[in-house]
Amino acid sequence: MVKVLLTGKPFSVSLVPSEPANVVAGGSGFIASRILDILIEKGYDVVTTVRSAQSGNKILERYPKLSQDRLQYVVVEDITNVNSLTLILTKMCDYQALQSSNRPFDGVIHTAAPFTQTFSDPVKEMLDPAIKGTTAVLKAVKQSAPSVKRVVLTSSFIAMFNPQVAVYDGTSWNPVTRDEAVQNPRFTYSASKTLAEKAAWAFIDSEKPSFDLVSINPPLVFGPLRQHIASLDKVNTSNQRIRDMVQGKFSDKLPPTGIHLWVDVRDVALAHVRALEVPQAGGNRFLVAAGHMSNKKIAEAVIATHPELRSRLPAAEQLVDDTPPNVYGFDNAKAVEVLGITFRSSLRECVGDTVESLAAVGGI
Repeated sequence: MVKVLLTGKPFSVSLVPSEPANVVAGGSGFIASRILDILIEKGYDVVTTVRSAQSGNKILERYPKLSQDRLQYVVVEDITNVNSLTLILTKMCDYQALQSSNRPFDGVIHTAAPFTQTFSDPVKEMLDPAIKGTTAVLKAVKQSAPSVKRVVLTSSFIAMFNPQVAVYDGTSWNPVTRDEAVQNPRFTYSASKTLAEKAAWAFIDSEKPSFDLVSINPPLVFGPLRQHIASLDKVNTSNQRIRDMVQGKFSDKLPPTGIHLWVDVRDVALAHVRALEVPQAGGNRFLVAAGHMSNKKIAEAVIATHPELRSRLPAAEQLVDDTPPNVYGFDNAKAVEVLGITFRSSLRECVGDTVESLAAVGGI
């Protein structure tokens, strides 16, 4: 029996094949909602942590045929509060210990972290939620869920980004500092992801808990929405550039691409679940990237899959590819070989699926 805690926008799960298993995970975010789908499909019973009962109920509505003992949620308003997490984990583990068919949690998937460039206080709104939220989960698991064997952390390619690196892999680290993050808003997001992941690895080294750690580091994550959002204003940050293109916000000129690597959300979700299940994944960082991209290539994918939106994009002569001739390389061999991921390589298909899901929400 395996039980996993997925925090962030939390949820809990339990495997039911020949040996039942439980997993707790945050199931209402862009990536987490896809993780939840895979866990349910694999037969896990899930308890998900959410920030409000409304979010939890929306998750339950996605699985109307699933019994309450297969999918539940717990409200955690502040993921940075160690005491709240510890109390919840203690209650859950105590309850499960009374159930003959269950046992305490065996794994945790932590997906929650702020991803925004809009903030007024870099410490309170970005650094503290990311760093303290991550360490709070690890501390709570160590204190209250000693049966946990593995924690899977959603990190980011930005925690690897370093202009001096020619080919990125699991050994790459962003050199950004906390001082730079506080003094210059341009570095705040990258520092929040980098310092949160470093804090997680430092916790493992210093506290030597009974569980090991795996980090999943995706670049720009595109793909169709699975979670409920009230409007396109709430779409995840990576997909915002696709939303803005199809809404005509870049009809004159495309903005700079920024990061030139992409991955499909469905592959990112699968990587998280595989990282939980594959013994050899423990103690590793995984760069999960499908290939290079640019805003021009995204625009061309929109035109190819949805020609009716052509007028909302720049004229052909304005579609300029800003990919540098010496653009950095990437090595995703570890994700392929250890996690068994076969990455979706068609940006056109991914963008087409994304546009379809955005249209379903309304507003394009």
